[in-house]
Amino acid sequence: MAASISRSSMPELRCGNAGADGDRRTGDRGATMTDRPSPGGSGDLTSAPGAREEPEVEDAFDRLVTEGQDRLTRPLLPLLTTAFVGGVDVGIGVLIYLVVKAETGNGLLAAAVFTIGFVALLLARSELFTENFLVPVTAVVARKGTVLQLLRLWVLSLAANLLGGFVMAAMIIVALPGVRATAVLTGTHYAHLGVSWESFFLAVLAGAVITLLTRMQHATNSVGVQLVPAVLLSFVLVGAQLFHSVLDSIFIFAGLLTGHAGYDYADWVGALGWSAFGNLVGGLVLVTAVRLLRVPHRVREERAQP
Repeated sequence: MAASISRSSMPELRCGNAGADGDRRTGDRGATMTDRPSPGGSGDLTSAPGAREEPEVEDAFDRLVTEGQDRLTRPLLPLLTTAFVGGVDVGIGVLIYLVVKAETGNGLLAAAVFTIGFVALLLARSELFTENFLVPVTAVVARKGTVLQLLRLWVLSLAANLLGGFVMAAMIIVALPGVRATAVLTGTHYAHLGVSWESFFLAVLAGAVITLLTRMQHATNSVGVQLVPAVLLSFVLVGAQLFHSVLDSIFIFAGLLTGHAGYDYADWVGALGWSAFGNLVGGLVLVTAVRLLRVPHRVREERAQP
């Protein structure tokens, strides 16, 4: 009896639980876990069309699509300013990293305090280029945006991130001469990684870590819970010295601006291009594609909508 119930005959069950951030995509997401009758009763819908096996995953998908549309269609000035302050926020993490590393010589301790930069990213609602490997890509896959919009977002967010990071690096070097030697050493490490399998996989891992961070934060509407991956995974990023296009560019800028670095801007361009490529592979292949394979039916449903 339950299996014969059609999708159109269950309007009372079609209410999503997209979360406390506005329930912007509710209304056609299928029954929630709390909406389903208990198994074994005459109204058991666990095998009926429209019933959801993983409602939390589907709700996260809905949030990603909605936010992805917003990012893809964001006007130019808000896009640039959001990304610029994202570079500034990460620059704050670089600031305290260099101070602690210069004072203690302990890279892991410096990485632990660096996490303030990603806490700032979350609470200030700014964003990094690498945070756009999941959210807007999901919207494009669901046909709620175009590839050209995605490329526009990537190029402009990366450029604004780098500008904000460069400004922060310049102020750090002028204001805190005691960190200059540490800035040169740190920047030299990333500038001289070169093109190799080692540097490629460091970049792939960095892209996977940041995209996983984004996915974990979109699994909940609780800011308190979202802070957990912001702290833990940014520590992994810096503590393991992964190759991140924006973060490591700021370290390289800081070293360059001392005037005593053993590398130049050509080295930075090479490091940026190679790390960005690896970041894309890690974020899109290891995280985004795999996550989308968990909800292929929702992707099909979104694509079918006008």
